[in-house]
Amino acid sequence: MQASMGQTALEEKGFARLEGKGIGMRRARGCRRALRRAVGLVAMLAVVGGLGTAGAARADTAGEPPSAVVEAFHGELLKAMKRADELGYEGRYELIAPALRATFDLDFMAEKAVGRHWRELSEEDQARMRDIFTRFTLSTYASRFSGYSGERFETTAEQPAPRDTMFVRTRLVRTDGEAPVEINYRLHRIEPGWRVIDVLLRGTVSELALRRSEYSSVIKRDGFEALLSELEEKIADLAEGKVEDSPS
Repeated sequence: MQASMGQTALEEKGFARLEGKGIGMRRARGCRRALRRAVGLVAMLAVVGGLGTAGAARADTAGEPPSAVVEAFHGELLKAMKRADELGYEGRYELIAPALRATFDLDFMAEKAVGRHWRELSEEDQARMRDIFTRFTLSTYASRFSGYSGERFETTAEQPAPRDTMFVRTRLVRTDGEAPVEINYRLHRIEPGWRVIDVLLRGTVSELALRRSEYSSVIKRDGFEALLSELEEKIADLAEGKVEDSPS
């Protein structure tokens, strides 16, 4: 099923509106709560599983098109889903870390999530933000691996997007009779190859824009250190299986 270019334009417009104006932390959380059921089904969006050489193999993607990067990501992800119960939270965290870093441009995402406040941070604080953003992303998805019941991923389209990026449109096909869940990835090209910089749930809801709205609100209200403390608390909650306030 091919998505229309009109829908692509709509997604970009929506992303820009959220990113430019900010929707406020409370409204951002409201959006996340409305999507919680869908997110629970696609909690694996931003991680991939793999052992030993799998993560290293994913790092060399210079010649792969965006859709191939996403499809390889999904293939490794399915392997990890099948071992979710065996591994537990700590095992899943360690398993997905190399592949997550090889597939997502986490440094770019950390900077964009902070927004205009990034320029106000020292180099040391920027490094701290990159580190905690990566750990929070890993914790979020490691906490939500709940097993495997025959799901499969399908790629439905690869399309050019603004600012020299690409959309890869996919869907998670379920086995319980429910409708497939649409998952769209936005990628940009850097020296190692195409890397994911955002995930759009239900086709139009930008995870990165929601995070940017929330993080910017916390920094503006309480300061950068408060944001770091809040994220550390969320990481601890995620390790204990408390995922209510996760933005993903």
